[in-house]
Amino acid sequence: MSGHRVPEAPAGVPAGIVAAIAEADRIRTRAIDRYAYASDASHYLFVPDAVVIAKDAQEVAAVLRGSAGAAHVTFRSGGTSLSGQASGGGILVDTRREFRRIEVLDGGRRVRVQPGATLRSVNARLNRHGYRLGPDPASEVACTIGGVVANNSSGMACGTEENSYRTVESLVLVLPSGTIVDTGAPDADELLRSREPELVAGLERLRDRVRSNPASVALIRRQFALKNTMGYGINAFLDFDSPAELLAHLVIGSEGTLAFVAEATFRTVPIRREMATTLAVFRDLDEATRSLPDLVATGAATLELMDATSLRVGQKLPGVPEAILGFDVDAQAALLVEYHADSAEELALGTAAGERVLAGFDLRDRAVFSSDAARRAAAWKFRKGLYASVAGARAPGTTALLEDVVVPVERLAATCESLQELFARYEYDDSVIFGHAKDGNIHFMLTDRFGDAASEKRYLGFTEDMVQVILDAEGNLKAEHGTGRVMAPFVRRQYGDELYDVMVQLKRLCDPRGVLNPGVIITEDEVHLADVKPAPSIEAEADRCVECGYCEPVCPSRDLTLTPRQRIVVRRAMAVAEEAGDHALVAELEKDYDYSGVQTCAVDGMCQTNCPVLINTGALVKRLRREEANPVLAAGWKAAAAGWGPMTTVASAALTVADAMPVGLVAGVTKIGRAVLGADVMPEYSADLPGGGASRAKVRGIRGRGEVRAVYLPACVNEMFGPDGDGPGATSALLTLLDRAGVAVVVPDGIGSMCCGTPWSSKGYQAGHDLMADRVLAAVREATRGGELPIITDASSCTEGFHRMLDGQGFRLEDATTFVAREVLPKLTVTDRIHSLTLHPTCSSVQLGIDPDVRVIADAVADVVNVPASWNCCGFAGDRGMLHPELTASATAAEAAEVAELDATAHASCNRTCELGMARATGRPYSHILELLVAATA
Repeated sequence: MSGHRVPEAPAGVPAGIVAAIAEADRIRTRAIDRYAYASDASHYLFVPDAVVIAKDAQEVAAVLRGSAGAAHVTFRSGGTSLSGQASGGGILVDTRREFRRIEVLDGGRRVRVQPGATLRSVNARLNRHGYRLGPDPASEVACTIGGVVANNSSGMACGTEENSYRTVESLVLVLPSGTIVDTGAPDADELLRSREPELVAGLERLRDRVRSNPASVALIRRQFALKNTMGYGINAFLDFDSPAELLAHLVIGSEGTLAFVAEATFRTVPIRREMATTLAVFRDLDEATRSLPDLVATGAATLELMDATSLRVGQKLPGVPEAILGFDVDAQAALLVEYHADSAEELALGTAAGERVLAGFDLRDRAVFSSDAARRAAAWKFRKGLYASVAGARAPGTTALLEDVVVPVERLAATCESLQELFARYEYDDSVIFGHAKDGNIHFMLTDRFGDAASEKRYLGFTEDMVQVILDAEGNLKAEHGTGRVMAPFVRRQYGDELYDVMVQLKRLCDPRGVLNPGVIITEDEVHLADVKPAPSIEAEADRCVECGYCEPVCPSRDLTLTPRQRIVVRRAMAVAEEAGDHALVAELEKDYDYSGVQTCAVDGMCQTNCPVLINTGALVKRLRREEANPVLAAGWKAAAAGWGPMTTVASAALTVADAMPVGLVAGVTKIGRAVLGADVMPEYSADLPGGGASRAKVRGIRGRGEVRAVYLPACVNEMFGPDGDGPGATSALLTLLDRAGVAVVVPDGIGSMCCGTPWSSKGYQAGHDLMADRVLAAVREATRGGELPIITDASSCTEGFHRMLDGQGFRLEDATTFVAREVLPKLTVTDRIHSLTLHPTCSSVQLGIDPDVRVIADAVADVVNVPASWNCCGFAGDRGMLHPELTASATAAEAAEVAELDATAHASCNRTCELGMARATGRPYSHILELLVAATA
């Protein structure tokens, strides 16, 4: 690389790898970075020597060449793998941040994807065209294409026909030698032969060896007729002839041990729009499993099994299906049964057949199939989050292990019975069974402390007996989670010496130096017993985290500092170091955690929306901010609460004055202030900030016309930050709409001194928050006539703040958009629609559930409404975007690029600071959606 000065190699990082990376800050050796990446969703823990943020396939190739066999390399993308294959010592290469490109081809019939894109994000793009990816794992919200290919993922409905092996058309591979090959290129075979002649010759020898051995052929056909991710996908030796296609399909399911998948092109699957679902509760697990053969024969798309422990945990969760509520769980089990069809008639035939089968069993309630979207969403949210929910309910100090096996469907009932006998024999009393019963694929979870010889002996004995149960049933020891480390010592036992040796030779051919992911799939060591995660107790807000990683895709700081999972993982590393007396490590982690873990957390709560056990890592960060609050600043913010009316007026005036002054002068002053007071104290001024807004103090009493329908609390954020350009702003817009519709609200006296409390709660200043809460409570109690009238406000984050502040006080609160969609919009006449609108939902609008109301208003004002598929929280987070503008820049990068592609007529949101954040990110004006409704109506 011309002009690239190679810095001195950090300890543990070969000089060749340092030379491969253009920017030194993409090689990370700080303790906080290494420990943040030490954990994946499995029960293993490996602290890498360094983390490398790779930029592209060429850079990965240079890293592999630069390792020169001196360092092991593990690829890490989503980190949702459950068998220990996504973490390792040596060099860990992050292939999530820079590998997210999605290219829809042929009208959705094909898609080209990089490994860092989540399955959900790919399907969001394909859904517009009526297609989806074949693999459908429960972790689709967080798992990435890299893992989907590397583990040959399947899931609830795809079986063996729509998994990665069957639907991948071609791959772009980076081999351990540094060779890059596109297996879909017309000259792929010739290129591979010329660059890797020994590899091609070896693959052809192994292919011929397998095909010439009838016993090998028969065993492969039998094992791969079921779901199977145990060992390598050696069925490729029977299915493919050309070197490129053979290599591509051997790499699928190889868990990062043979090559790096830099890009995958899939053949997609048409979406069957007609669906119906039921949750049938059986008397016990045996009854549920014995219904399976007949249900499979009806053509059910999914048959998801959940045992009694699953149901007990589910009963404690919010929003779960009604079918599992209202009874004491003893031995019951449930099946989530779903049919898919292309027409209502076809769907009716399927569900009728399913109802006939289910009617022959002693169900708790009659099974009724429903196509209601909300019911289906509740059922699948429960099922997809089941592992993490059950694991999150484990006893403190224990570690959860999830196993994944498959047997022929007709043998599943007997196998489940045998497993339950093993649970009892080895005293795994809290074990749970669930999974994809349609395919004979079940998961079971064990919990133990795994810190002493007795627990290790128990686990060894159980595993040995379990392996024999599955193999006696002619099943596979891994169905879809990958071999990883947890089952690597048993690959030979499943396949025998001959086929195991074929796998060993395959590994040596592709990776002769043994660089890639050692200990995974091929090993003679008992790696399944080593490097088990410790389970220290940490803060109550996060202690039940199972490190599944579901939170990461929605975190605003995920590409800047830490994700919610990583914030928790580092807290656990601190606790372990403290227990071990490693005070130097504790001090180093704490020092870097202040910025990475605390200052750059948006505390937006979006992590909770994806978390199966409902952890809000923002609550943890708020606790840390409270505990570490500067007493001088806390006193200052309490004083600000006492005089909030004058404070907001002054802030508004200051922004108006600043807006009229040279940007460089004002920015220079704030830069000096940040240097003196600290970046987390003094906001940074920039040219995109507007002048101040209109005073709320003038908006009092009854506003609008007609009967008073609500108490209106105009948000102080709209007073501090004025509207874009000549727009009226949210407050003025709402008042205009009320007047046009003949709807009245009342604004309490003293509104100028009220606030939702978020500025204090987010910073950890409890005294100021309490003072403000007392003031607001007294005012709204009087204005609402003791709770008779609902309360509305005109900024979604403030609506959420008032919800928290007034929770349990007997008030009804809703956002202005909800009120307008229900009470105002039906009374308006739309006269001037715009062509297109790009909408930015907010973290608060998602958590409040008001996005459908915002969409109703958007559809009224625009012919085309776009919500970017890459939408995420903007990270502005009140003043966080001014304290740490790098947070908003990072959080909005992908969405900003998509907004530019959409090039809509107008852009809108429902919260002023989010509008500022998106305007800064995109260079396009963002208004409150109510402002656009004013312009569109008369």
